[in-house]
Amino acid sequence: MTTPCIIAVAITGSVPTKAANPAVPITVAEQIESTHAAYEAGAAIAHCHVRNDDETPSSDPEKFARLKEGLEKHCPGMIIQFSTGGRSGAGSARGGMLPLRPDMASLSVGSNNFPTRVYENPPDLVDWLASEMHKYDVMPEIEAFDLSHIIQAARMADDGRLKRPLYVQFVMGVKNAMIADERIFDFYIETLKRFSPDALWCAAGIGPNQIVVNEWAISRGGHTRTGLEDNVRLDRDTLAPSNAALVARTVALCAKYERPVATCSEARAILKLRPAA
Repeated sequence: MTTPCIIAVAITGSVPTKAANPAVPITVAEQIESTHAAYEAGAAIAHCHVRNDDETPSSDPEKFARLKEGLEKHCPGMIIQFSTGGRSGAGSARGGMLPLRPDMASLSVGSNNFPTRVYENPPDLVDWLASEMHKYDVMPEIEAFDLSHIIQAARMADDGRLKRPLYVQFVMGVKNAMIADERIFDFYIETLKRFSPDALWCAAGIGPNQIVVNEWAISRGGHTRTGLEDNVRLDRDTLAPSNAALVARTVALCAKYERPVATCSEARAILKLRPAA
């Protein structure tokens, strides 16, 4: 396979803490430093949350602005993707950073169960977030936690609420949501191709499923995500020393399957994104 593989790094999320792994970056300065190392290791996309000083999730646009400025300075050309996920706020606060015009933003188009709560994505909020992304020229990355989310994204593209081509990420291994199962994974790919033939796709595995899902995605010609947001370990007994270490592990998988790793400029071309700031 000659198609370059786009590697995204999810640098911090809203759940892993320094107690879980001291390498988890919390402050904006820590996030910039950690992302820069991951960028040098081969990551082309930075999936970004921000946190308060006590490590709790934040939706503060000012923190997002400082993070974006730092990444543009220290990781030139890297694709900046903001999270609009529900842990960082409620209602319109989830999209309060979109006027900053990141290259991309995550978009969950349906609700599902998480380990201890319902991850709510009501239709009116989904439509509003999609319209804000359209308004500010932000490419959505559809977070598919369930098969129905793939089909809903295709419907939204059919009726004009989302632009084509879609970029859909299969998220597998979240407790109470979709398990990491290889036959289901292949059915996801088949379903996406059937409902949205021009769509691009990537995949993320949670916890010990990270390396497994990375390999499935790379071996099938898709793109993939790694990072401390999804998994704090290199293996069952060893904490990951950094986001860069998890990116390097993914780069090694690309070599195994003879997939070139996409540079930032190649990733922008594949995703049809605007040139870097």
